[in-house]
Amino acid sequence: MKQLCLLIGTAVLGILLVSCSAQKRVWYLQDAQPFTPEQIAENGQIRIKPLDRLTIVVNSKDPELAVPFNSATSYNSLTGANVSSAASSQALQMRTVDEEGMLDMPVIGKIECKGKTRSELAQAIAEKIIEGGYINDPTVNVQFADMKISVIGEVARPGFYDITRDKVSIFDALAMAGDMTVYGVRSEVAVTRETDGVRTIEYLDLTSTDIFNSPVFYLQQNDVVYVKPNKYKAQAGEISQNRSFYLSLVGTAISVATLIVTLTK
Repeated sequence: MKQLCLLIGTAVLGILLVSCSAQKRVWYLQDAQPFTPEQIAENGQIRIKPLDRLTIVVNSKDPELAVPFNSATSYNSLTGANVSSAASSQALQMRTVDEEGMLDMPVIGKIECKGKTRSELAQAIAEKIIEGGYINDPTVNVQFADMKISVIGEVARPGFYDITRDKVSIFDALAMAGDMTVYGVRSEVAVTRETDGVRTIEYLDLTSTDIFNSPVFYLQQNDVVYVKPNKYKAQAGEISQNRSFYLSLVGTAISVATLIVTLTK
């Protein structure tokens, strides 16, 4: 009886240990210390790149002075369109950064924006307007348009997600995608990034606080986040594929055998 109780106790302990080990695999930031201040990176803001699309609106206390900077005249001359509604005018204020990282603005011409944040570009445009003597009190609003990141692999909702803020962390991206599934490998999340024609892949260990120091902890536009499946999901997929193959093979064999029996009658 004692041996049976000892055996049962050992089995229960083993199950608990395995359960705790499995639970720990899905924890984030396992080495984090409670109430320990962490310095937040200051360079995580999204930087403007060539071919980015931006919506830029210039305003002033005297609205008439700002009209030329929000003009869609060049667009209308190409299309023959007559823009009268405020909504259409707002849509035509969307501008594309060229391959050299320059933005062509009405009146003030081209302005360099590659590598700038939204606020830095807004300030540069305002300064150029003031220097030209066009407006003394310009306010410039710069917004991202059509900027996305991709989250794929073992997440609840893989797909494209719009960037709506100046800072988007890897955890923000996972939250948008509904978090990882239990099959996602948290210690090796890949982030693919293209900068100046060069593609790089960085790996993040989301179980460690070291990720805060990674250059890809804060994402940039067009980054691709990939969460690979763990060995259990891979094995389950392989078993499912093999099962389908063998069932198909058995079905074919039965069909051939039935045909042979029919022909030999």
